[in-house]
Amino acid sequence: MGDSSDSVSVDMEGVSLGGKEHLIKTCHGYVSVAVIGDQDKPALVTYPDLALNYVSCFQGLFFCPEACSLLLHNFCIYHISPPGHELGAETISPNDPVLSADDLVDQIADVLNYFGLGAVMCMGVTAGAYILTLFALKYRHRVLGLILISPLCQAPSWTEWLLNKVMSNLLYFYGMCGVVKELLLKRYFSKEARDNGQLPESDVVQACKRSLLERQSSNVWRFLEAINGRPNIADGLRKLQCRSLIFVGDSSPFHSEALYMTSKLDRRHSALVEVQACGSMVTEEQPHAMLIPLEYFLMGYGLYRPTQSNVSPRSPLSPLCIAPELFSPESMGLKLKPIKTRISLQA
Repeated sequence: MGDSSDSVSVDMEGVSLGGKEHLIKTCHGYVSVAVIGDQDKPALVTYPDLALNYVSCFQGLFFCPEACSLLLHNFCIYHISPPGHELGAETISPNDPVLSADDLVDQIADVLNYFGLGAVMCMGVTAGAYILTLFALKYRHRVLGLILISPLCQAPSWTEWLLNKVMSNLLYFYGMCGVVKELLLKRYFSKEARDNGQLPESDVVQACKRSLLERQSSNVWRFLEAINGRPNIADGLRKLQCRSLIFVGDSSPFHSEALYMTSKLDRRHSALVEVQACGSMVTEEQPHAMLIPLEYFLMGYGLYRPTQSNVSPRSPLSPLCIAPELFSPESMGLKLKPIKTRISLQA
């Protein structure tokens, strides 16, 4: 299973959400990878947003039964956490260098090499979406497709740069204080989810708050520094050969960034889904809105959701609804035109 190279080795394994957690040594330090599913299946690599890991960023999507059956039926999931963001992580030594976005991309390549993986499907949220897009640009032959949620592709605007600098200084001097938590929650969730009138915060937001308390603030500071120093990669997006599916909440602070990124991608191989009444983290706030677009997207690769007795007749992957022409690469851009979808908050 593993590469025998000295640069990459497994140091720890543990059971996590039905999978194994590996702490892998890469050319830029250790990185945690949770592997869930049958490793003989194609690989889906995930990367979370700032201050999150796969539990706090993707569990909503994977706890959605239809989405879980679709993804686990077709893929083995490799959840990569940013350095020091995994469950139970210790503080990274202050003597270790602060990694750049490019260094984080090289870590992903080392992870793939360790597991003997070739080309993979990628799914990332905001900062994680940027890292995986940069990976696709640097290692084009290793990416089959990109599923990006509220992605970034430009260098930070002055507004974002300044906000990140405020968070960075607070993290450095005061740790995961109340102000930092509030700034991060605004980054992730819509106002409706954070404060729905007289109603308390949603369970998802409360769970995220608890998760943030578990992060080592200096480790979050390191990832934030990498993202705040990211280069503009928009000009290279047209050269991407893989298909791309972009989700963004219409209340996301990165909504305009996602629209801009979509305009830079080849429209024959990309699609945009705007989710109404949702913030950046669609995977947690409204995961059901992702199901049908994901089904159509994966059909272009000949993948499908297993047939169940209670499958909805409107599902695009219901046996009576599959049209052979949907499997052709040429049709993907036509079938996945930019759409808007609304999912009831009470659903």
